[in-house]
Amino acid sequence: MLRRTARLVTALVMILSGALAGTVATAGTAHADGCYTWTRTLSQGASGADVTQLQIRLGGYPGYGSVLAVDGSFGPATTAALKRFQSAYGLTADGVAGTNTYNKLYALQDDDCTPVHFSYSELNDCNTTWSGGAVSAATAKANALRTMWKLEALRHALGDQPITVTSGFRSYACNDAVGGASNSRHLYGDAADLGAGPHSLCTLAKQARYHGFRGILGPGYPGHNDHTHVDHRDSQYWSAPTCGI
Repeated sequence: MLRRTARLVTALVMILSGALAGTVATAGTAHADGCYTWTRTLSQGASGADVTQLQIRLGGYPGYGSVLAVDGSFGPATTAALKRFQSAYGLTADGVAGTNTYNKLYALQDDDCTPVHFSYSELNDCNTTWSGGAVSAATAKANALRTMWKLEALRHALGDQPITVTSGFRSYACNDAVGGASNSRHLYGDAADLGAGPHSLCTLAKQARYHGFRGILGPGYPGHNDHTHVDHRDSQYWSAPTCGI
C-alpha cells in the first residue's frame, strides 16, 4: 500500500511541476516504472511493442460489445479506447498517450504488470506453474493478465469497489475436479468467475458488456446462478436471462 501511495504522489508531483513550469508534458519526462516504461508519445498511426503494451492496459475500454485488438497498431479503435480511459480518470481525452496518461497507468499497475487491484494468484488457484491447460503456461498467464486489465476497468466503472474472483485459470485436472465443461475457457486462462459483493451478479454481467468480454454467462444460464462468468472466446455469446441479457 505504501509503494502504491508513493507512486501516486510521485506522479502528481511530476504533473504539477510541469504545469507550474509552463511546459508541455512529453513522454520523455515520465518516470521509470518497475513493470514497463514508455519512452515516446503515442498517437494514431504509431506501431510497435510500446503500442502493444498500451493496448493490453486499454483492453477494458473498447466500448459496448467491442473488443480491442492487441496487435501493436495504433488505429481508430485504440484511439477511441484511449479517449475512454482518459475520460474515466479525468484526463484530457485527446487520444494521445503522453506523460499524464503514462503516469496514470504507472499508478494503476504493480511491478509485475498486473493492475493494482488484481493479482496472478487471484486468477489461478489451480497451480503455480500455469501448466496443464489447453494452451502453454506462458499463453495462459498472458491471457490472465489481459483479463485482469479488463476487470480493472470494470471495477473502476462500478465505483472502484472490490470485485471478487472465485475462479480463473484451470488445468484439465483442476477443471475436471470442479466439474467444469470440457471446453471451458478457464482452460485457456482467459476466463474469470465473479462472485457477488458490493455489486449484484446482474450488475456485473450488464457492465461487463462494455469492457471487452466476448463471453458473459450469468444468473439464469445453467449452472451460473451463483456467479457471473466472463471470458475472451472467439465470438460473442452473452447469456444471463435473469438479468435481461
